[in-house]
Amino acid sequence: MFKVLVISYYFPPKGLSGVQRTLKFVKYMPQNGWSPTVLTSGDIAYYAYDDKLNKDLADPAISVVRVNGKEINSLLGKRKIISIPPEWFRKVLKFFSSLFYIPDNKWSWGKAAFKEGSKLLEKEKFDLIFVTGPPFSSVPFAVKLKKKFNIPLVVDYRDLWFGNHFAVYPTPLHRVLIKSMEYAALKEVNKITVTNRRIKEKLKEVYPFLKFDDILIVPHGFDIEDIEKASGYPKLTKKMVIMYSGIFYEYITPKYFLLAFKKLVKERPEIASDIELHFAGFFRKENHRLVRKLNLQNWVVDHGYLSHDDALKKVMAADLLWFMVGKGKNADTISSSKLFEYFGTKKPVLASLPEGALKMYSREYAASYITDPDNTEEIKEALIKAYTDYKNGTLPVPADDYVEKFRRDDLTKKLLVEFQFLLKVKE
Repeated sequence: MFKVLVISYYFPPKGLSGVQRTLKFVKYMPQNGWSPTVLTSGDIAYYAYDDKLNKDLADPAISVVRVNGKEINSLLGKRKIISIPPEWFRKVLKFFSSLFYIPDNKWSWGKAAFKEGSKLLEKEKFDLIFVTGPPFSSVPFAVKLKKKFNIPLVVDYRDLWFGNHFAVYPTPLHRVLIKSMEYAALKEVNKITVTNRRIKEKLKEVYPFLKFDDILIVPHGFDIEDIEKASGYPKLTKKMVIMYSGIFYEYITPKYFLLAFKKLVKERPEIASDIELHFAGFFRKENHRLVRKLNLQNWVVDHGYLSHDDALKKVMAADLLWFMVGKGKNADTISSSKLFEYFGTKKPVLASLPEGALKMYSREYAASYITDPDNTEEIKEALIKAYTDYKNGTLPVPADDYVEKFRRDDLTKKLLVEFQFLLKVKE
């Protein structure tokens, strides 16, 4: 087998959607001739752990090496579950973190990963290095490993680095330093993979030295094995179930969806009485307060945080899936893995999105009710349309050939074809 060193701060048993892309690449590498060694963080303070994800790492060709730095998560405690703070406080923490840490507060871990990666590369022969961000602080250290051991390097962008939609730049100097750091790294990498065309376009716009073929689009996807295992569960209730799976933060919020549903309660109570709104993930206290303020307690069901497997069972048992991303700078580049897992269910999706990559994919999915993220009247009308289709048995269904494009096993093959090409170029 060929050997690849995968550098990823977020990896199981840590939970949440940020681990899924790398996990599924690693899962499907061995059956395609690649043996991955994952260099990741250890048992640290984190929002959620999901031990069930470890089932995807059972292949003996997969190795996981864990190392801790002196970043805040390691200092807070070993395998300690921490609560997501209120949004206002999280933003304050983020500002001060951005003020003192460049490019992010995982720099200490990147340094530790470089030392451990050097040991691994000295002991064993690896054919390629694959590093994924965010956090992007590990990328400069991956570049150092590439230079030190003369190994091809692929950098995976799950989101933008410079200009990230959630980024905070306390001063103009911070912007300059982070952009310079990214520029220096990209001058050295052999290939860049991104999750959508908007990220590719943005990178080429900011860094004109990048050629079209330097950047490969490998979208998010779904694992067909996960979908099959989650199928066959009974409906959650006799009513129409609208499900959201995931967390809320920054401008990803249930606010406008709940306001739209409140309109529905007032204007079309006969429809609202036959609907339940289900949430799996971290619904957060401020959102519960909004539910109480709108007097929607009788319609909202909060399942709390669930393992990925259990959350997917809830999704598969729902009638309509809701997804949103709010408006913001470079929000058009966001490419959430959650939406693509929704696609894998082949269920209809109510997608409240700004213009950009996710809205483009939702239109192509063709089983979507699409609205602007903050237009409550549009969302209300979409709810009425979806409910009418539900009662008439005419909910839209996507084309199988479109959905199949996002299978994780096939996307991994696409990535590995690029790996093979890089090895040939090196020869």
